Amino acid sequence: MPAHQSHTLQLARDTLDIEAAALLQLKARLDERFVQAVDMMLDVQGRVVVTGMGKSGHIGRKIAATLASTGTPAMFVHPGEASHGDLGMIKTVDVVLGISNSGESDELVAILPVLKRQGVPLIAMTGGLKSSLARHANVVLDTSVDKEACPLNLAPTASTTAQLAMGDALAVALLDARGFKPEDFARSHPGGSLGRKLLTHVSDVMRQGAEVPRVGPEVSFTDLMREMSSKGLGASSVVDTDGHVLGVFTDGDLRRLIEKGADLRELKARDVMHPRPRTIRAEALAVEAAELMELHRITSILVVDEAGLLCGAINSNDLMRAKVI
Repeated sequence: MPAHQSHTLQLARDTLDIEAAALLQLKARLDERFVQAVDMMLDVQGRVVVTGMGKSGHIGRKIAATLASTGTPAMFVHPGEASHGDLGMIKTVDVVLGISNSGESDELVAILPVLKRQGVPLIAMTGGLKSSLARHANVVLDTSVDKEACPLNLAPTASTTAQLAMGDALAVALLDARGFKPEDFARSHPGGSLGRKLLTHVSDVMRQGAEVPRVGPEVSFTDLMREMSSKGLGASSVVDTDGHVLGVFTDGDLRRLIEKGADLRELKARDVMHPRPRTIRAEALAVEAAELMELHRITSILVVDEAGLLCGAINSNDLMRAKVI
């Protein structure tokens, strides 16, 4: 291995070692102050307002986003902009989470007296335990590190890793305390894979009305095939005069009939249908339809209402288009 490659890999390993050590130290320092911070954020009537400058600000934006997506109302306010009007966004019903490794960022320190006069509770996340930020805070979370991973010990690296990890720890503790469930997460992530799986119902993607292939039990086999071909579902329902599902006939059933050498011309829908087919309710989750298809190795399911009346149909292609599978 060339010397420069060896040196590069060693720097990377050193970086990870330093940051891993910082996190282990952070874990060892956790105490009742963390619980106090969680309680303050849990009881907030307004929002958790996260603020910080520079790299701490970038971490703060991520923490605010994580809190908001896991059930804790939160937003990020830039401390520099706060001094020029955005401080009005912060109300007495809010809690402020101030992030600064030194605890002496000028822009952040400038708004601390105002927050104190307004009676806004302050949680400090800082490595400067005697800093201005720490002195103004109701609760101080110690995110100090022995050294940065940067070889010059200058660029925020281990310190921002500690801040990010502390933010994640707060978010996880809060979501657990709130009884946050996958369904709650899905509601704040409707465009993601989990959101689609937990929020998309059969009624959202099923075929309805004239798109649903259906025939009566006395229909000829030829007319049954015409109905299947025209609707493109790969199957057709067989229903009585009231619309109750009697059975289903699929492409697979057709293939098996041909293999047996059956005289198809003399058959009617009632002769070839599969009775008591798999059905699902419109209000069920679309992912449940996908699970049924996989379990029973079928590609389409009829949708019925509470009275057993046919109201739709859904197949695997419909689920793929909806990105449920």
